[in-house]
Amino acid sequence: MLNNIFNFVTSNIIDYIPEQIIDFFSRKYIAGPSLSDAIKATIDLNSKGIMSTIDVLGESVVNEDQTIFFRNECIKVLETIKKESLNANLSLKPTQMGLVINKALCYENIRKIVKRAKELDNFVRIDMENSPYTTDTLKMYRLLREEFPGHVGTVLQAYLRRTVDDIERLSDKPLNIRLCKGIYIEPYKIAYKNPQLINENYIYCLEKLFSKKAYVGIATHDEKLIFHAMRLIEKYNLKTNDYEFQMLMGIGDELRDFILSKKHRLRIYVPYGKEWLSYVRRRLKENPNIIMTALGIK
Repeated sequence: MLNNIFNFVTSNIIDYIPEQIIDFFSRKYIAGPSLSDAIKATIDLNSKGIMSTIDVLGESVVNEDQTIFFRNECIKVLETIKKESLNANLSLKPTQMGLVINKALCYENIRKIVKRAKELDNFVRIDMENSPYTTDTLKMYRLLREEFPGHVGTVLQAYLRRTVDDIERLSDKPLNIRLCKGIYIEPYKIAYKNPQLINENYIYCLEKLFSKKAYVGIATHDEKLIFHAMRLIEKYNLKTNDYEFQMLMGIGDELRDFILSKKHRLRIYVPYGKEWLSYVRRRLKENPNIIMTALGIK
């Protein structure tokens, strides 16, 4: 009960906590301000048999010059991965590439990044943001998948009511999907609110994706979902290279070790950059237990 009260209160005051305090809790969950920090973190993960996806923090860009900066930074990430021979790929956000400004601008920025990823034999994950951008993100994914098959994927969120239908709509071609619960605050008509129902829909969507022979990044820190995922992996007789588990940096180390002990592939999300504040606030809202852990309360 005390834990539930703490989580409720913390989630509602995160936006009012000073930046300096948020910074204290962020250090374990962000590689650092520069690409070199992300590379260092990735080298460490690779040495433990863990893959990474590197993310340049920043979203909701409203200036075209900023989108060019982020586009070039993403290309630099891909080129550095190649140069350093890392087991890593790239994640990016459409609003970082200009979706708020102009859809055509956003698409062309992402296309240039994915084109470079193909040249470097790598992969780009187009992250999913909140519901105003879902349809446009999936449209861009569909177009890029057609032009650069095998080099681009996107994200579906189990708490959205539309996700099961999106799987059906997208399954006319090979799918590469990161499946997560979803973190943005959405209205009832768009998203499920009951945690148990969200979990049930996650399992339902995961099985539907497996039945469509999709490659799935099973993105969760929920041990119940990981249990059911492993059950479905066995049911569908999937090979190690048919899927992967995905987790956030700095969260669930014991669960991470358990996944590895079962010989499953694991990828860790490695964010870096100066635009870290909104990312950390969102993660703390999703999981206030991070604060309790950092304070040594649990």
